[in-house]
Amino acid sequence: MKTSTAAQRTEPDKADAKSPAGLAKSKGTKSTKSTVNSLAKGFRVLEAFSYGRPKMTLSEVCDIAQMDSGTVFRILNTLVDLGYVEKNEETRQFRLTLKVTDLGFHAIGRSDIRDLVLPILRALVRTVGETASFGVLEGADILYLERVRAGVTRLGVDIRVGTTTPANCSAIGQALLAFLPPQELDIVLQKKSNPSGTPAVALSGDELDRALEQIRGDGYALKESYFTSSLRVLAVPVLDRDGYPVAAISVVAPTVRFSESEMRNLALEPVKSAATEISRALRASGSISSAL
Repeated sequence: MKTSTAAQRTEPDKADAKSPAGLAKSKGTKSTKSTVNSLAKGFRVLEAFSYGRPKMTLSEVCDIAQMDSGTVFRILNTLVDLGYVEKNEETRQFRLTLKVTDLGFHAIGRSDIRDLVLPILRALVRTVGETASFGVLEGADILYLERVRAGVTRLGVDIRVGTTTPANCSAIGQALLAFLPPQELDIVLQKKSNPSGTPAVALSGDELDRALEQIRGDGYALKESYFTSSLRVLAVPVLDRDGYPVAAISVVAPTVRFSESEMRNLALEPVKSAATEISRALRASGSISSAL
């Protein structure tokens, strides 16, 4: 009986690792001889939590992570012991703790870059009176490294430091993509996006080509947000001395407040000036390669 019970305990893990929803299919991860499957499964459990799902029961985590309850139970309790997850004994729900954010900020902190960018964005916000953001390319996504809000009014989209959005269907992403060398652009567009922010509808190849061609001609992107039609975004690339896009900045404003022409007149020159200033600051600090 003991042998049978042990086999029953281990069998779900084996099936899970080989299942279509298992490790080899999780976010495009390939299982190799050097892969630690248990560690990969632990991250799948962590990634099951999101802005829309901050608290979940064991069964809910199982459904999202597509793993068996025995494995998820052990992983969650390990994470509780390590301090990355806490459990409410009354509701039987689990939630991430703030300790998880330490990992993210160690990766995206890039304090040298953020220290350079923050005062420039603040000055831009004071000039245009609208929220400004700074992002870099991370795989197929734009990673927001800094964001300065104008006042306390929320804009209806959950973009914050550390958020990633698909580069090909965001104005700030397209402002950067438009100036990549063709071969690099092709490589980026072939990569899989793993956005953490509000999902957007992907553009067709022809639509994206037309959008990028327009941006190259204008030198900036100005369009309604791909996440909500109530916002308008103006984005400009941050170019190095060779014209290579190392980052991009944007300002966003409600469409009811500014027409496209009004936003262009209000914000285009200040945003361009801010992008130039950031480029100079990055070059002077020697941090420009770190922004890639």
